[in-house]
Amino acid sequence: MTAESLLALAAALWLLAIVLGVLGVGRRPARLALALGCAAAAAAALGRLPGGIAFAPLWPGVAGTRLALAPDALWLLLFGAIAAFFATALGSPAASWRSWSVGAGLCLLGALGCFGVQDAPGFLIAWELMSLGGAVLLVGERLGPTRDGYGLLFMLGLLEVGAIALTAALLLAAQSVGSLDFADFAGLATHAAGARQLLIGLLLLVGFGAKLGLLPFYEWYPGAYGQGSGASGALLSGIVLNAAFFALERGYTVWLPGSLPLGVVTVAAGVLSAILAVLYAFQEDDWRRLLAFSSAENAAIAVTVLGACAIFRGEGLQALASLGYLVALLHLAGHALAKGCLMLAADGAYRAAGSYAIRQQALLRHGRWYYGVGVVFAGMSLAAMPPQAGFVSEWFTFQTLFQGFHLDGLGGRLTLSLAGAGMALTAAVAFATFVKLVGLGALGRRAREDGAAGRVPGAHAAACGLLGLGVLALAVGMPWWLHALDGASAARFAGQSSLALRKDLLLVPLTDGFAFISPTKLALALPLLALIPCALLLRARLRHRPRRAPVWYGGFARPPHGATTSLTFSNAMRTFYAFVYRPETEVGHEYAGSAYFVRRVLYRAQVSPLFEAKVFRVPVRAVQWLARGLSPLQSGHMNFYLGLVGVLLVLIMAVALV
Repeated sequence: MTAESLLALAAALWLLAIVLGVLGVGRRPARLALALGCAAAAAAALGRLPGGIAFAPLWPGVAGTRLALAPDALWLLLFGAIAAFFATALGSPAASWRSWSVGAGLCLLGALGCFGVQDAPGFLIAWELMSLGGAVLLVGERLGPTRDGYGLLFMLGLLEVGAIALTAALLLAAQSVGSLDFADFAGLATHAAGARQLLIGLLLLVGFGAKLGLLPFYEWYPGAYGQGSGASGALLSGIVLNAAFFALERGYTVWLPGSLPLGVVTVAAGVLSAILAVLYAFQEDDWRRLLAFSSAENAAIAVTVLGACAIFRGEGLQALASLGYLVALLHLAGHALAKGCLMLAADGAYRAAGSYAIRQQALLRHGRWYYGVGVVFAGMSLAAMPPQAGFVSEWFTFQTLFQGFHLDGLGGRLTLSLAGAGMALTAAVAFATFVKLVGLGALGRRAREDGAAGRVPGAHAAACGLLGLGVLALAVGMPWWLHALDGASAARFAGQSSLALRKDLLLVPLTDGFAFISPTKLALALPLLALIPCALLLRARLRHRPRRAPVWYGGFARPPHGATTSLTFSNAMRTFYAFVYRPETEVGHEYAGSAYFVRRVLYRAQVSPLFEAKVFRVPVRAVQWLARGLSPLQSGHMNFYLGLVGVLLVLIMAVALV
């Protein structure tokens, strides 16, 4: 089958899953249709790279009928679809499968539209379809601690703010070039003044940033993800996130010329978003909420190097601009695989222990080894540890920001220097975050009071193992994967090749005289180097008999379960960054009939959202005030309604007489 036929088949299968979900028949066929559609989309993307896919219009002259996927769209679709395949094949652990199937189908169809639709009206329809699908996906699961739906409403509200900004940007662009076709938007550089270009760029940043989780929009992530399953999170953090980033980078690299002011704002927004998101991720004690913040962090890293691309392009440094562009694509490819793995690992933990809480449950001790391989490899990648894909892309991120000395202006140099410092802080906290997640969520011993040990289902363990190996394969094969991006680089930056980022088995930031790494060689050398400490450990065990001693508990009796908790692991950071977290602590008591006999002490500690009180509560209170003012319209009193009709008649007669 051709790539075009495979994509058409994928869309048809997703539509079939929606129909089955609406009719409420065929749970397994619906899940199979979703998974096969993802497999067909991944095969189409892999088979056509490094080229693109273009469909002839079904109805010439009708908006929304032309579909074309550029090479960078196919790259992001490929890795998003791989993670989506495993997520849809396993499905949600929630009982309601109908809404999940409908929501997943809408998400996937909307994402395909965002990757390929080539006109403004069709793109906005696909964008809203993707947002609606995410809400439908989560609304039927209700796997969070509360069922009030606040997280979903908060998500939809902020996404609509972004949709308004996006609509305004597309209308301004269409007015400037006199067309709604994206092919004509490339003329913005000549048809729009510099101030209008900057305004369009900022509106695009706000519009797409609402879904990418840039500040302050990242605050909807934990509430929404925390209501759904890991399978839903794998879709939202994979193919949906990739579609949103593709739309943003297309606007920056095709529609708008390079701009120092736009690049500076983008870099600043990306760095601050990454720092705040990872700081809040470190404090979470729920798999889904922690991984949600991590998704916002990784999207912000990609946006940061995209901003660096705009700065370099503004000064005519096309080679460095292409470096930043390619690094963003590499980063989101590895992120989609690693995040999909850990999201499905969260579902595996839920099925084994009945909870998404990050606590010592001995999942690896009593589980399958390939589940542990996937969790460890994906955690290493998101913690930027060698030789995983996240290490490669974050190394490239730093090398891109370090190239700021090539810039002539002080503003650009200073921006990239500060961005490098911010990325260093982000990387350090991300490392601690995934040490916490893997160490407490998958390793350790189970408490005696937790009862019998559950096991992660074999299907989830196998999916995690395969995705974890995929993360490693992406890193080890990076010198060859760069061939797949050659078409994308040539299309966006004429004359620039992605192969400039490699020299034999070395990865280089355009030249090996500046820096280089080789994840391919590291993957071979690290296991060999690990033989040295293993041999020393074996020698020590043979010569010295291990002696076990009780743990010191400050002079107190040993508690029934003295394991490290999520709170104790992250409390030091919470105290140090109290000006960001603004921690809240509540202690309550339950009494047994008398105030002298305490039955139970209730302790609750949490961090406060940074923007909710200062930014989001103001419009919420305004809407509530307006609702109270308009509440008499729903009073049901006939005299009140007759009075309104009388006032309207008087106004109409007054207008007619005038």
